[in-house]
Order: sequence, then C-alpha cells, then structure tokens
Amino acid sequence: MTAVAEILLPLNPGIWLIVGALIAVLLPQTLSRWFAVILPVFLIAFLFSLNLDNYGTISFFDYSLETFRLDALSRVFGLIFLIASALGNLYALGDDVDKLQRSAALAYAGGAIAAVFAGDMITLFIFFEVAAVASVFLIWARRTERAFAAGMRYLIFQIGAGVILLAGLLIHFSVTGSINFDKLGLDAPGGILILIAFGIKSAFPLVHNWLQDAYPEATISGTVILSGFTTKLAIYALARSYAGTEILIWIGAVMAILPIFYAIIENDLRRVLTYSLNNQLGFMVVGIGIGTEMALNGTISHAFVHILYKALLLMSMGAVLLRTGTCNGSELGGLVKTMPWTAAFCIVGAASASAFPLFSGFISKSMIITAAGEQGYWIIWLILLFASAGVLYHSGIRIPYFAFFSEDKGHRVKEAPWPMLVAMGAAAFLCIIIGVFPVSLYAMLPFSVDYVPYTAYHVINQLQLLMFAALAFTVLKLIKIYPSDTRGINLDTDWVYRKGLMSLIIYSNRYLSTGYRVVCDGAVGIISEVINSAKQLGNNDGILSRTPALGSSIAWISGLLLLVLLLRFA
Repeated sequence: MTAVAEILLPLNPGIWLIVGALIAVLLPQTLSRWFAVILPVFLIAFLFSLNLDNYGTISFFDYSLETFRLDALSRVFGLIFLIASALGNLYALGDDVDKLQRSAALAYAGGAIAAVFAGDMITLFIFFEVAAVASVFLIWARRTERAFAAGMRYLIFQIGAGVILLAGLLIHFSVTGSINFDKLGLDAPGGILILIAFGIKSAFPLVHNWLQDAYPEATISGTVILSGFTTKLAIYALARSYAGTEILIWIGAVMAILPIFYAIIENDLRRVLTYSLNNQLGFMVVGIGIGTEMALNGTISHAFVHILYKALLLMSMGAVLLRTGTCNGSELGGLVKTMPWTAAFCIVGAASASAFPLFSGFISKSMIITAAGEQGYWIIWLILLFASAGVLYHSGIRIPYFAFFSEDKGHRVKEAPWPMLVAMGAAAFLCIIIGVFPVSLYAMLPFSVDYVPYTAYHVINQLQLLMFAALAFTVLKLIKIYPSDTRGINLDTDWVYRKGLMSLIIYSNRYLSTGYRVVCDGAVGIISEVINSAKQLGNNDGILSRTPALGSSIAWISGLLLLVLLLRFA
C-alpha cells in the first residue's frame, strides 16, 4: 500500500483526468458517462487530503520539472476546476454526448488543472497546449459548418498564443537559465511576449473575438465546459506572474466596459453570456494589475464564483436550446410556464452575476472595487461601478426576462432533463452558500482576509446601484428606447481580419499576380539564355569542344588552384 501511495501521490490531478479521458473512450457508454462525473469528485477529495507542498518532480535533461506544486493559489484554482469538471459532466448526462466529446471534456479539464499545478514553465506550456487542442473538439462536436469554421479560428488563436508563449519562455530561459514559474513582470526577459500570450488566452481587447466566435457554436454541454477553463487558466497565470503590473489595470477597465454595449444588442443569448464573461474577466485583470493583497484575493475569489454562476447561466440557456431548438431572444419568451425550475436556477445565476447581496458575486466583486478605491484609482473605480450596473442589464435582467418572462412565443416544451436540473441545482446551491457564508471561500485564499462584505455601507451602496440600474431598464422598456431583440449581424473588431484583411488580400492579389508573372517570365528568359549559351559552347565550333594545348590546360588548372587557395584563406 505504501509503494502504491508513493507512485500515485506525486501524480498531478490533471494527469489523472487526462488518463481518465483515455479510459472513458474504452468503457461502455453508460459506465463511461458516470465515470466522467465520479473521477473529478474523487480528485476533489484527494486534493483536500493533501497539505501544501511540492509533490511531483521529474528530471528533464539537466533540469527538474515541478509537475505538482500545491500552494494556496494553485489549490483554489485546482479545486474550482475540478468542481466545474464534475458539474459539466453531470450536466452532459442530459445532453447525451458521445464518447469523443466526453473524452475531450476530461482531457481539456485535465490539461487546465495540470497547468495550474505546474511549478515550471515547461510543464506549464505543455499542459496549456493540451488544454487548447482538447477544447477545440467540444466546438467541432456540434458537427455544423459554422462550428467547424469557428473551431478553426479558435484553434489558430490558441496555438498562436502557444507559439508566442514558447518564444517568450525560450528568451527568458536563454537569458536567466531559469524555468521556474513565478513572478515575472514586464522587465523580465521575454516578459512582454509571455504577457501577450496570456492576454490572448484571457481575451484582452482586440484579441477577444475568439471567445464570442467559438463558445456559442459549441455543443450545449460543450459551451458550459468551455466557459470554465481557458480564460480562468490565463487569469491564474497572470495572477502568479504579473501581479502589480499597472498596465493591466487599464486593459482590464476596457475589458470590463467594452463588451457591455455588444451584449445589449446581441440576439443570441448564449453569445450575450460570452460577452458578459469577457466583461467579468475585466474585473479580474484590474485586480491583478492593482496587485495588493485585497485586490488579488478579490480576483481569485471572483474567478472562483464566476466559474459557478457563468456555468449556471449557460446551463439554463443550454436547457432552453435543447428544448426549444433556439437561443435567440427574439424567438423566446414565456418559458417560465413550462420550465419553472430552469427559470429559478437562471435567476440565481443572474443574481450572482449582478452581485446582489447574499449571492456569490457580491462577496468577490466588491473586494476588487474597494481595492481600486483604496489605491486611489478613482477613474477605474467609476468604470467598475458602471460595468457592474451593465452586468445587471445584460445578465441580471435581460437573460431571464427575454427567455422566461417576456411575451409568450408559444413554446410548449418539457422541463430540462433531470441530470441538467441536478447540475444546475448544485451550482445554484454553491452560489447561495458562498454568498451567505463567504468565510468558507475566504479561508482558502492566498492572503489573510480582513474584508467584511456585509457592512451597511457595502450593502446599501450595492443595492442602490442595482435598483437604479433596474429602474433605468424598466423606463427604457416602457418608452420603447431599449434595443429590441432582432435577428442581425453585429460587427465586432474581428471584422478587420475576417473580412477587411481578406478583402485587402483579394484586392492586392491582382497586383501581386502581375508582379509574379513578370518575375516568372524574366526568370524563364534568363534560364533559356543560359541553356542556349551552354549549347553554343559545346557544339562543334564551341570552345569546350576544342582540344586545348598543354600550356592552356596548365594555365586553367593553375588558375583554379589559386582560386581554391584564396577561398580557403578567406
């Protein structure tokens, strides 16, 4: 028993999931479905049984790779990733996914978890890419032309970020000789490239479109699983390596405010939630940029609760899509009559996302906003307040209203399958229990927490913000100024490379083709002249066909030897 423990203990929990992905393919269908749920639950218990320490180290040439570093930061992210994997696979029982999608979900979660527990850059890079490659199959599993195209664009972004990350790591290693994954900063060799790579994966402005492009095209359960890992893994990497980097404050502020406007006019409610996801990532990036203990605690706790309530909202919209065949707000309404449990769970997720008191978002988001005020970033503080009100518009009110409470469109459907309801119920329970008893989450954070969310000032201030935002929504709806849900195409910054750049290439092609023909014609002419000259030298009257005199031969040979000696000397 001791020998078995010595073999299994150093094994990164993420590797267990990757191995489990291979096993899930070989098992019978029914057993495979439950295996994908039980394995993450087992690993949660395993993680709680361990003390903070370095458990896994292997030799790689002359270097030691830390394959299982368990500290306070990695433990929080590892725990929520395992919870997300268990809930996502439980939810997938109601979606009747095939073995390939189930295996991809386990491998994706395994790659993300293994990267979280990596103590060195080589291990981090390897499992970052495992997660990137495995995740694209959750998009392609939908088997539509749009899903395939979106998956290809998603893969280009993810692999491109991996190449940039590798370049930064090689520069860092060549200068410092270190592969440790800890605090870097922009001044570190390769630090800017590494930041860009993490920025792409965390959907920085202008490189965020892969998120809204790909996630809504995935399968019903695939979108839920995708929402939990790639971007949060990047947030973890930023928190560990770039805490206190001031430029992140302003990048995060843009991330928090820009998606709000797109979310308000978007018709596809799953795409609305991906814009909301981008908005919430902005809060986390701001907290990392501020870099104080309170800001980092707020970022980490917000990442934890965000995975839960965003998954809950996407679960509810996935159930709607499963039963009605659409997730467009213009085609939905009145579903509370036939899907009351789904509507109730959606409201819990919406309240959590909007940071209502007694729900999970309140106990984390307020820490980041308070940290911004304490450090004197008043413009950022105002932006975050505005962004908080915007969340109530697009997630807190718009999602449940247009899906369940707006004008009845005549859908008479069944309630969601029971596995989906159980998964939504578990996520809703965690959102409420963390909101009511935040100390359970605060105790796991890397720094001691002296922040008290439930003071009269915090509660009244947040309720005022939310009530005025709700009032504004109501007034805009009554006077019919609020944008209605209609079918259409909303142009985002990805137009530049998906349409604008392609048009430029097509337009330039006519000039490139002309230049290409000129170069080819010239090259053919030169080659023809060389061939004709060679023929003339070798014919009956040519120089090469003559019998040279002895003196001429000696002169030629001497000249060639002299040339060889000169070249060798040079």
